[in-house]
Amino acid sequence: MLLWVKRPYMTKPEPARYRTTNWRSYNDALKQRGSLLIWLDKDMTWMAIRAGRPGRSLVFSDAAIQFCLMVKVLFGLPLRQTTGMVASILEMAGLDWQVPDFSTLSRRQKTLAVQIPHRRGPGPLNLLVDSTGIKFLGDGEWLARKHGTHRRRQYHKVHLAMDTATGDIRAVEFTSSREGDSPVLPDLLNQIPADEQIGTVTGDGAFDTRRCHTAIVDRGGTAVIPIRRNGRLWKEDCPAARARNDILRASKRFGRAN
Repeated sequence: MLLWVKRPYMTKPEPARYRTTNWRSYNDALKQRGSLLIWLDKDMTWMAIRAGRPGRSLVFSDAAIQFCLMVKVLFGLPLRQTTGMVASILEMAGLDWQVPDFSTLSRRQKTLAVQIPHRRGPGPLNLLVDSTGIKFLGDGEWLARKHGTHRRRQYHKVHLAMDTATGDIRAVEFTSSREGDSPVLPDLLNQIPADEQIGTVTGDGAFDTRRCHTAIVDRGGTAVIPIRRNGRLWKEDCPAARARNDILRASKRFGRAN
């Protein structure tokens, strides 16, 4: 004897609709998106300091070249138009600084070591590490789009280490899509200055490896990494193994969050 049970039909809920009532504030917020504020430090070293070595010295400092290239990338300008916009910005700021010509920018950008400033939070540095994928146009993909043929998507992985206090990205690594997360963690930690204290390093279960725990302990940090469900105790032959086993014992005692 067969028994048929008919499930009740469930309708998809309608998406929520929001009605704007504060039009004045909404319009002001939209106009604020188009506002432009450029802050220039008048104490910035614009001209290069003469080096005590033979040969022609640099005219402009790395900070000046980096500022010009930042304007170029931000507004999507060619090099010649970049020099014109930088000259206008300096004029509006009341600064009589010289502007590098486009050939100088083209030559210096090849060897420029970009310095990205970051904010320092109080206390030790607490890092949150993870990775994401970015799609890029590979060989022949333009023809595949044009003619409609299908090709495998190509991806690169971006590994990030973020400061949880300020939200700044402190370390970045680019790898192929085949590279795992755990082998890249030591390289991310090496980008943090050696004199900066690391408090915690938080990541998912993919970082539960000897290499990751060792790299974190070597920097004096504490790993906040969930142990895998089938994880077992390691042989306590190093400080990293003992720290990892303490996490496993705590997970078994207090349970897992998920």
